[in-house]
Amino acid sequence: MEKGLKYSVSVRVDKTNSAAALGSGNLEVFATPAMVALMENAAMNAVAGELPEGSATVGTLLNVAHTRATGMGDIVTAEAVLEEVDGRRLVFSVSAADSKGEIGKGKHERFIVDCERFLAKL
Repeated sequence: MEKGLKYSVSVRVDKTNSAAALGSGNLEVFATPAMVALMENAAMNAVAGELPEGSATVGTLLNVAHTRATGMGDIVTAEAVLEEVDGRRLVFSVSAADSKGEIGKGKHERFIVDCERFLAKL
């Protein structure tokens, strides 16, 4: 797997991904947990096509700052770029932006797992 793989994904801010709906606040703005999920989705998809059959990635570490609020109706786009490959450990640079610019950024770590073995441990 090569460094530099990237993926971006977008979502419109609505009542389903607001802080009030997700319980992370009481305002109708884009929720931090929704931003985190969007960043993780971008990272997961950045490498999905490069994984061995029967494998997936799981998130293990996330260190992000949510630096600015996004209002209802705006579009948020998250991007993940693979920066480090260390065996099964993958490290991504993640960021999110709306129509006014950056709203968050940070680092995200994922591990490649064999799906069957991973699920058998539950």
